[in-house]
Amino acid sequence: MREIIVIGIGAGDPEQVTMQAVSALRRVDVFFVLDKGEVKQELVDLRSEILRRYAKDHRVVVGKDPERDRGTPAYVEAVDDWRRRRADVCADLIATELGTDQVGAFLVWGDPSLYDSTLAILDDIQARGELSFEVEVIPGISSVSTLAARHRVGLNQVGRPIHITTGRRLAAGWPTDADDVVVMLDAQTAFTEHLDQDATIYWGAYLGTADELLVSGPLREVAPEIEKLRAEARERKGWIMDTYLLRRSEAKA
Repeated sequence: MREIIVIGIGAGDPEQVTMQAVSALRRVDVFFVLDKGEVKQELVDLRSEILRRYAKDHRVVVGKDPERDRGTPAYVEAVDDWRRRRADVCADLIATELGTDQVGAFLVWGDPSLYDSTLAILDDIQARGELSFEVEVIPGISSVSTLAARHRVGLNQVGRPIHITTGRRLAAGWPTDADDVVVMLDAQTAFTEHLDQDATIYWGAYLGTADELLVSGPLREVAPEIEKLRAEARERKGWIMDTYLLRRSEAKA
């Protein structure tokens, strides 16, 4: 039977690839890549470097990632539709490019369990009943873990939960009963909506890469610096990926 391995490859530094991931990479016959169009050459180069270092004889097969409607207010419906069309592309790649006794793989930045659609897409394909394959998941070092390590802080305080969310959700309001909020996928600097909070921010962009940027401090004081750095970096590179932790000062154990 075909086998598909979903491999977490870390936030960007090839040294973050775990030994378990290296063992999996060496078993792979075909790596499947969805061309997002906007993916920058630096990320392509990083992925290529990981394969050069750790993979053995293999092929890389590229499919075109479907466009997603980012303007519709029906966010969940748009994502569901996008994932279905992604599943169509992936199912075709697996059926046509992977032999019945071969191992294929999808490489996932960070960790496959955290804000990534690959596992859901493979579930969709299997539920259709047209293709049979086994799935193995290799965890990776997420941008969240990398952020905490770079700032030398824990994600949680004693006896308190953490909340992981997106910039879109944070912009709608600070999560209930959460003093420590990790924010990913923030295209609009949602932290600026909460300058009334007595909070500290630990921010990082391009984590794990040579262009890594880090800022921490009281939210009200460093928010303008982060906005400026972020805008300059986006202008310079044409893209940005950042993650941050907001820690409310009045947290109680």
